[in-house]
Amino acid sequence: MQLPVLNEAPAAKSGCSTSSCGSTENQMDALPDSIREKVQNHPCYSEDAHHYFARMHVAVAPACNIQCHYCNRKYDCSNESRPGVVSELLTPDQAVKKTMAVAATIPQMTVLGIAGPGDPLANPERTFETFRRLSEEAPDIKLCVSTNGLALPDAVEELSKHNIDHVTITINCVDPEIGAKIYPWIFWNNKRIKGKKAAKILIDQQQKGLEMLIAKGILVKVNSVMIPGINDQHLAEVSRVVKSKGAFLHNVMPLIAEAEHGTFFGVMGQRGPTPDELQDLQDACSGDMNMMRHCRQCRADAVGLLGEDRGDEFTIDKIEEMDIDYQAAMEKRKVIHTAIQAEMDSKRLEKAQKAEQFKAEAKLATRPVLMAVATLGQGLINVHFGHAKEFLIYEASPDGVRFISHRKADQYCGGDSTCGDGESVLQQTVRALAGCEAVLCSKIGYEPWDLLEAAGIIPNGEHAMEPIEEAVMAVYKEMASAGKLDAKPEAMRASA
Repeated sequence: MQLPVLNEAPAAKSGCSTSSCGSTENQMDALPDSIREKVQNHPCYSEDAHHYFARMHVAVAPACNIQCHYCNRKYDCSNESRPGVVSELLTPDQAVKKTMAVAATIPQMTVLGIAGPGDPLANPERTFETFRRLSEEAPDIKLCVSTNGLALPDAVEELSKHNIDHVTITINCVDPEIGAKIYPWIFWNNKRIKGKKAAKILIDQQQKGLEMLIAKGILVKVNSVMIPGINDQHLAEVSRVVKSKGAFLHNVMPLIAEAEHGTFFGVMGQRGPTPDELQDLQDACSGDMNMMRHCRQCRADAVGLLGEDRGDEFTIDKIEEMDIDYQAAMEKRKVIHTAIQAEMDSKRLEKAQKAEQFKAEAKLATRPVLMAVATLGQGLINVHFGHAKEFLIYEASPDGVRFISHRKADQYCGGDSTCGDGESVLQQTVRALAGCEAVLCSKIGYEPWDLLEAAGIIPNGEHAMEPIEEAVMAVYKEMASAGKLDAKPEAMRASA
């Protein structure tokens, strides 16, 4: 089925490659019907949906009630993609106008979230005024909130009154000893509290809020930041605890700690996890919990598909000039969403059938292989290597293909006149793909081809516009037939 053209976004702006702010297809199949229905078109909760549906965040919540060593809320950082960063702080009225403008312009949009730049529940008036207005004026938009959980128990009743059936809580520990190394202070009952006492209060409030949300029938996703040497060995316990209390999805994210961001961890030289360390932890937690692997750690004012940001199209001055017929936009969106869902259902069924066929036919006894894929979404290989801003990482094995993670990269080629000028950027991109043995894209030039081969990575442009999983498995079979999977390259995994 060919979907209609959904918008006129410039090609350079397009983003989300394919698979990740949610659960895998197998995990989706294992979910109860009531949960699967709620998340099937939620790009941040369904790995399937994030290829097709868009989300947006509105930055209406400036204040925060805790301090995290990995956080530095910043304004006017348009080139920075991480939580807590915004270009404009909005009033509730502006947030409503922006949401309706985006929903009318980007018909794939399904979700509006408030995630900062501070904590939404530390700004209850601004947050709930925005939700109240949107539940009335844009009833077809799913509403979500992300919180550190300190003020959550007091807000659960109000959250349940609106069109909010998804809440994300950031829970980095369930041990105050560990929490004291992550949170220097909290602001609680009009007092600044520090150390283990502060961490214990925060943990207790998070767990209480989680239990209250589940009792109200509200879906809960838990975010955790993986901090090597601090909570990395503890997060499997966090996963076990939150699952036992009803959370349905766990998102273990890598610490972002570059010194230029000005965070305590960044200045003090705390490193983030390697891709292998993150994957190993996610795999360790996945035995107890559905794991989200496609998270992009979005800005607090992100707009568009996961992995893209079209926020500069919807600044305050631009939305003030827009004439929006939201009723007409809703009708158009309903038609497009129905078409998208039909295509997703068809592809999911086809993929399951092919997976069963592969298992019946292929008796490979080969090792797993990581492959990088350049894509703009819809589950296809559809990006030139030089235009990729991120790569999706898939693992191929005798059991099939599974999505692992995404890795960011700077765009090497800005067009015909600049291709080849970014040698250092190209080298950085190749290094970012360490541990992968192949990269699949729509096209690739001679220079990156040579550098990839020198790094032990097979470049492949033969599967343009083909479904990702099918292409990855085809390349895997080719590698097996050529005898390239006979020996396991231990050194390659160690260097990733």
